[in-house]
Amino acid sequence: MSFKEINFRDVKENVISLLADGWALVSAGDEESLNTMTVSWGAIGELWGKDYATIYIRPQRYTLEFLDKKDYFTLSFFPEEYKNALTLCGRKSGRDTDKISETGLTPNFSEKAPLFDEAKLVLVCRKTAKQQFDPNCFIDKKIMDNYQQNDFHYMFFGEIEKVLILE
Repeated sequence: MSFKEINFRDVKENVISLLADGWALVSAGDEESLNTMTVSWGAIGELWGKDYATIYIRPQRYTLEFLDKKDYFTLSFFPEEYKNALTLCGRKSGRDTDKISETGLTPNFSEKAPLFDEAKLVLVCRKTAKQQFDPNCFIDKKIMDNYQQNDFHYMFFGEIEKVLILE
């Protein structure tokens, strides 16, 4: 199987549902060292006149180290039969286990950030901004219920440079 590049506006699936309900793997690194983790929080749309994806990563996540070091990341969306693999990638840390071996997913290094051959849709994103949530900016104070340990997410903004679908 191979990937075909398409225009972001030609994506047929509801990307909000793909992220919130189907989840995705955010991946960064290279052939020597990569990490991936499951995300279900994010935003996809237009920002600064370009197509953008925004992801949210807690400071204790191992993937943060890879995102900080690299200029690109991918968001890979999978068919339903890979839900167990995404569950594992969300529950285990790459510091402690080889998640990719455990899931059986096949890393692909044909782009500027790693992706997986089993994905049905991949967004290749160039990192353009990073900011940590500031609790003083929360108008709705109930949001703090998500931060009992004061481990406020970092927001990464990535310009979507390429959209790939499985042929």
